Amino acid sequence: MADELALDLEELRQLRGIAKRPRTVSLISSEIRNLEKLSNDAAVAAATSRTPPPISTSTKVVSNPALTYATLGSFSWDQDNEKVKIYVSLEGVAEEKIEAEFKTQSMDIKFHDVQGKNYRCAIPKLNKEIVPEKCKVVVKPTRVIVTLFKASKGNWMDLHFKEDKLKPSVDKERDPMAGIMDLMKNMYDKGDEDMKQTIAKAWTDARSGKGVDPLKGYP
Repeated sequence: MADELALDLEELRQLRGIAKRPRTVSLISSEIRNLEKLSNDAAVAAATSRTPPPISTSTKVVSNPALTYATLGSFSWDQDNEKVKIYVSLEGVAEEKIEAEFKTQSMDIKFHDVQGKNYRCAIPKLNKEIVPEKCKVVVKPTRVIVTLFKASKGNWMDLHFKEDKLKPSVDKERDPMAGIMDLMKNMYDKGDEDMKQTIAKAWTDARSGKGVDPLKGYP
């Protein structure tokens, strides 16, 4: 398009040079001005399209899986009805070099380039659920404070999740009579004729309620 405009302008300028009548010269000059404007606009558009996009000055720290971390396994904590606070003793932490990941029941916080080392404080399964989007990390001169907001109000017995060892098993909930009857059946299957008669009598008496309590033995 730019080449065509240049050719048209050249031809119009030649015509204006040989034109005699004032009206003809004026018309040709007006058209030349219009074409010159179109030519300039096309040149600007072409230059803009060749301009590379601006480079973003903002930086984003990307976690490098090849980095090694020293585990921060020792820290203190306290709580109230709504949140838990974890206190990590660590100096020289830069807030922009912290990578924190909070999930419904876990936390993983990485501290990069702290006096030449990388540290990590992680709890893969918390005692109870938290609200990830509300949790935060605050840097102090000599320590870092991690605040976890509880999904439901209440007291945590520990930071880490623990199975309830006091929960009764299925076997313990079985009727004790079932265990005695299994034992008697086993004895009957393996016993001699006298043993079988004795056990058969005990079964009969137990079913009829004649004073034989399988939990206490035979009369």
